Amino acid sequence: MSHDGERVLMKGNEAIAEAAIRSGCTAYFGYPITPQNELIAYMAANLTGPGTVFIQAESEVSAINMVYGAAAAGARAMTSSSSPGISLKQEGISYAAGADLPLVYVNVVRGGPGLGSIAPAQSDYFQSTRGGGHGDYHVIVLSPDGVQEAADLTALAFDLADRWRMPALILADGVIGQMMESITLPPRKAAESLPDKSSWAVGGMGKNRGADGNVRPARHITSINLVPEELEALVMQRYEKYQQIREQEVRFEMTSCDDADLVLVAYGTSARVCLGAVQMARKQGIKLGLFRPITLWPFPETALAGLADRGIPLLTVEMSMGQLVEDVRLSTAGKVPVHLLPHAGGVIPTEEEVFGKACSILEGLK
Repeated sequence: MSHDGERVLMKGNEAIAEAAIRSGCTAYFGYPITPQNELIAYMAANLTGPGTVFIQAESEVSAINMVYGAAAAGARAMTSSSSPGISLKQEGISYAAGADLPLVYVNVVRGGPGLGSIAPAQSDYFQSTRGGGHGDYHVIVLSPDGVQEAADLTALAFDLADRWRMPALILADGVIGQMMESITLPPRKAAESLPDKSSWAVGGMGKNRGADGNVRPARHITSINLVPEELEALVMQRYEKYQQIREQEVRFEMTSCDDADLVLVAYGTSARVCLGAVQMARKQGIKLGLFRPITLWPFPETALAGLADRGIPLLTVEMSMGQLVEDVRLSTAGKVPVHLLPHAGGVIPTEEEVFGKACSILEGLK
């Protein structure tokens, strides 16, 4: 492990794992699947200190329920997988959301549907941004565009999960998980600096026993409530929290949008490709811009609507058949044309392809 402030060369999967350890993650439960196997392997080798636990579970279903238990006990707990494995975890993630449990999970997306391929994709966008499991709920979704941001957003994910008491997802793809870059890892957090969860977590009833034998009543953390009116009140209270998150936690990046004649909208690896296309265009005097959502939920709809209010047409570039584009169209409310350049199955767009598509759109506007 490196010292704070030291530059290191790491794969994205490894950077996420190391950032999690530095953020106070003491409990990891997972099951191998390509292309995120380096993450679970790194955790197996390095999550070894006192008070930590690493378990390669017998299945993805077991892993997420172990995370639920560790989170309920107050630990910073985590799991990771790739697309089919994340699908298997969705029931447990819904349970965690329904029990208001903070946890972090990572999806290094591969081509689908079904077993699909092990090549990178972005076709889990709907699953990620709409909750993914059964019931009314959301998870915070953070999308890195490289290894440095993968590490930084992992640290942020643990903080946001604890701040809002809900699951947080790092949504990467096979490129970001496998690529290597020189990065500065986030600082290591001292245990005493982590949030105090003693007011709600289970455990600890045997400490400082009083006359009644316990210092507090037993706690039962669960997502079940069989009284419809009570459950509705809990869900509505949760959605009030979601509205606060929409107001406080939106993150995005805009590049060369001030004078753009066309703005590309993309996240993750697609955004890296689009940035190259923007640079290519600018060298030729063509005014392209890039809007990159970093939080996919909450989605930066207000900022994107601002571009639409200025009458700037948009081109959504994604490694799926048109999922991100739906949020783009909802945000812009039909005020401007929203074009789509899709790919599927693990195919990655090229800078030249994006540049050519943008030029054809601009030509059609003349």
